Amino acid sequence: MYRHMSYPGVLFACGLMLVGGCAGTQDKSVSRLSRSEAESLNARHARFDSADDPPFTAETHYAAGRLAESQNQIDKALQQYAAALKIDAGHLPSLFRMGVLYARRGDYNKAIETWRTYTRRTNDDPTACANLGFCYELASQPAQAEAAYKRGIAKDPANQPCRVNYGLMLARSGRIAEATAQLQAVLPPAQVHYNLAAVHEEMGRKTEARAEYRRAVELDPSFAEARARLAALDAEDR
Repeated sequence: MYRHMSYPGVLFACGLMLVGGCAGTQDKSVSRLSRSEAESLNARHARFDSADDPPFTAETHYAAGRLAESQNQIDKALQQYAAALKIDAGHLPSLFRMGVLYARRGDYNKAIETWRTYTRRTNDDPTACANLGFCYELASQPAQAEAAYKRGIAKDPANQPCRVNYGLMLARSGRIAEATAQLQAVLPPAQVHYNLAAVHEEMGRKTEARAEYRRAVELDPSFAEARARLAALDAEDR
């Protein structure tokens, strides 16, 4: 969910208006301001208008970045997050979003650098390790990806993003037994087989994919997605 940005420093100037009326019809409850009162209010108003706008904070730039993201202005969002980090180098929400956007843009070197910084500053937050590992995968650096996933799992053995990402990477490389062990640690049995099937299908291993989809349906007959993928594979063969 994106937060609405409320920019500071936007002033709505309200001028003074002396209320008058025609003789004999003026509402007696509305009285005129004396000259001294009007001058006093005008002086205070002038001081208000000339006051400096409050400075932008890291949170201000972060909110502006989220707004830019909602409008698909990725470069502008990155500029805002960078501005937030210039004010507060430890502003983790901005660092997190920068990592996401660099990966989405395909700038994997910058994404990796950003996630490495994030994991250092969070003492190997497991979900951050999962994101770092995935960026290493996207950059075709499987050894570094595996190391990142293992760091996250060591910090929190029940962390689902680390276990699932690592399991899928192992499955793509044909290490099925190891992949199964990782997925089983955090997923129900039917979903384990479904995820293995999806990887087999992605890699063009249709026989293995079909077998895993069938196993997922056997374990959970209500698993509609597994049934649909199995039917699609059977239709392709026919």
